[in-house]
Amino acid sequence: MVLKKLQDSNASIAIVGASNNSEKFGNQIYKDLRSKGFKVFPINPKEKFIEGDKVYSSLSELPNNESIVNFVVPPKVALSIAKEAFQLGFQYLWFQPGSESKELKDWLSTLENIHSLTDSCIMVQSLN
Repeated sequence: MVLKKLQDSNASIAIVGASNNSEKFGNQIYKDLRSKGFKVFPINPKEKFIEGDKVYSSLSELPNNESIVNFVVPPKVALSIAKEAFQLGFQYLWFQPGSESKELKDWLSTLENIHSLTDSCIMVQSLN
């Protein structure tokens, strides 16, 4: 379901862990998806702008909860923010390789109405 949502021409993607540091995946993923025409929302409480775009400090600041939430953060941070995303009503959660954990996967398996994807890179999947 998350891949199907990504293929929607109106898909928007919140990138948790977006970064100004060009050596970090949070920056590379942000630039890649933006260059492919996706509406992207960078999420990072430590940044104000990334690539000239406004940065949101948390998911609660986004205008709606229709986005795919892509996680480019360490596993403990991913679990905490995934729980926030669930409480805010986000239904599509995508965890980049390295952001997932057994605890996260166990928690996700208990949820209904949440579509999640782990162990898959959004930059690769967005090529299709």
